[in-house]
Amino acid sequence: MRVSSGVPGFDRVVDGGLPAGRLYVVCGPPGSGKTTFSAQFLTEGVANGDRCLFISMHESRADLQRDMSGYGFGFEDALDSGQVTFLDAFSKDGKRFFGIPGERRDANNITNRIVSFVDSRDVDRVVIDSTMLLRFFLDDTDDTMIRFLSSLKRMDATTYLISEMTDPSAYADEHYLAHGVVFFHNYMEGDGMARGVQVVKMRGTDVDTDIHDARFTDNGLVVEAGRTVSH
Repeated sequence: MRVSSGVPGFDRVVDGGLPAGRLYVVCGPPGSGKTTFSAQFLTEGVANGDRCLFISMHESRADLQRDMSGYGFGFEDALDSGQVTFLDAFSKDGKRFFGIPGERRDANNITNRIVSFVDSRDVDRVVIDSTMLLRFFLDDTDDTMIRFLSSLKRMDATTYLISEMTDPSAYADEHYLAHGVVFFHNYMEGDGMARGVQVVKMRGTDVDTDIHDARFTDNGLVVEAGRTVSH
């Protein structure tokens, strides 16, 4: 079974859609489109009747709504649909769930809470934003992150884990363990900034690993499948 990313053009790059129930790392530098890409993914899920979970480690629901309000793909309506649970790690609910930011918590406890929440509510799509601040709550050891990622992979939900990775050749644990890795590129072209999207890997799928042009439109991010970047 495959699910649509909700991003025009992207599904063509991944052979018609994302294999469902798998873990995908969405990575790249700041401002490259990772959060918009993820918001479109959840909005598409709501349109298809999916239950969704957005775990934010650095933006409130109001902040994210404001950030996405300039686009016409309907993220605010999706958040208000009742199908999306938004968990802000720094809110009261978030602090009860994760603990107080800066205080190390038992990684197994946090991981089990996320997995139990997803399983008990039959959540179909999950976005976790992001790995950098997630490490802020967990023990700073490779073993902790590996166990966390392994648990995410066993969930039935299709999961996006946003990463601040800026060098596509500097792999971390999440890139090796995930079923798929999507990298967003920022680069200078002429007098301005241009963007590209590259599927670095996706297990069990015939993918195009070239860098494809990506651009922001009034309706969100669009990937120009078939139009590759040479720079």
